[in-house]
Amino acid sequence: MLEPIDLAAFPNDFAWGTATSAYQIEGAVAEDGRSPSIWDTFSHRPGTIDNGDHGDEACDHYHRWREDIALMRRLGTNAYRLSVAWPRIVPGGDGAVNAKGLAFYDRLIDGLLEAGIMPSVTLYHWDLPQALQDRGGWPRRETAEHFAAYAAVVAERLGDRVTHWTTLNEPLCSAWIGHLEGVMAPGLTDLTAAVRASYHLLLGHGLAAQAVRAAAPGARVGIVNNLSTVEPATQRPEDIAAARRMDGHTNRWWLDPVHGRGFPADMREVYGVDLPEQRGDAETIAAPLDWLGLNYYFPATVTDDPDGPAPYARQIRREGVPRTGMDWEVDAGGMENLLLRLTEEYGARRLYVTENGSAYPDVMGADGTIEDTGRADYLVQHLAACARAVRKGAPLAGYFAWSLLDNFEWAYGYDKRFGLVHVDYRTQQRTIKGSGHLYADIIRAHRGLEGRAA
Repeated sequence: MLEPIDLAAFPNDFAWGTATSAYQIEGAVAEDGRSPSIWDTFSHRPGTIDNGDHGDEACDHYHRWREDIALMRRLGTNAYRLSVAWPRIVPGGDGAVNAKGLAFYDRLIDGLLEAGIMPSVTLYHWDLPQALQDRGGWPRRETAEHFAAYAAVVAERLGDRVTHWTTLNEPLCSAWIGHLEGVMAPGLTDLTAAVRASYHLLLGHGLAAQAVRAAAPGARVGIVNNLSTVEPATQRPEDIAAARRMDGHTNRWWLDPVHGRGFPADMREVYGVDLPEQRGDAETIAAPLDWLGLNYYFPATVTDDPDGPAPYARQIRREGVPRTGMDWEVDAGGMENLLLRLTEEYGARRLYVTENGSAYPDVMGADGTIEDTGRADYLVQHLAACARAVRKGAPLAGYFAWSLLDNFEWAYGYDKRFGLVHVDYRTQQRTIKGSGHLYADIIRAHRGLEGRAA
């Protein structure tokens, strides 16, 4: 029996949204002046993506965005988190600006606003222009500077209509999974490169925050991290220490610097890599945040792994617990705990759940409907956890379900489906799933509470 969602916990102006990213849905990778990104390169490298998939067409959102906005209206959402593709705007990474790329996002933003949907714009969701990767990528300081210049271009163009901005999405994935584990673009396995990339990503965040605010007064700027609760597999001292390292690797390394605490000393020692610090960087990285975004999918239970890669802690698979089609453990309580941690430990004044969702194998019935009960249950459990966190003091202002559409799921290709809306990749037909209809019902029920006493 699922716990009911305490909808009265959410404020009247709560943002009910969905989220996507450019490379995962847009397609049109060679149209209107767009240059290749590191994901174009990586996804076409043999053996990197399940089934040899790539994002060349994806969901064809570049051409079907009007249809997708109509789907958002059917769901009743009032917010939409999208990302801008850097290689559409500045194809060379720096230098000349592509007018056709900006014009596409002009049309998209106008369409969202006409539909009564708040655009929440992410400036970087992993699609670094390949031209910059060829010059060293995120391990080089110049990339952070080029990112700020690109951010200024986008904010100058869209800032008259967009107020909600994200600098980086999940820099952990860019640095650790892309440069240390090698299973995301650019596909490196180099600890020194990974640590330097992590530093310059956060420097880029601070520089971009400054650039956006200068170009668009009134902008509300935040950063989005994917965080996990971390527990030791046993009470052995080695496992407890491993959990502390994993928490540093997954959470504190990304949270502490942007909150003015610097990079955690214990993790500097673990990595053993000198940071490319310059005077004033710490203050830049700690640019004031208007809000903080949490992407949450699963918890981590870890054991000591001294012979493995940094942070020398290995996540174990707990048996007898519910799991999604990604084989990720389902633990809605982890979201509640993280929202409260961000509130109590980091003093967050405004929070958004910027991604949360689940992949399950979907089956379309003979009548054309998709009753995805696993995803629907996951949604209810996690929204109930959000409401509990609000009741305990978390300043949660919105929830963005991942994802609006089934899409290119990075190294997993198209097999893993997270969408509230099913996409037939052969025909590009969209079908709202049972979970999407449920989300619409939840939103409608919350709106029915408006006017209640606070």
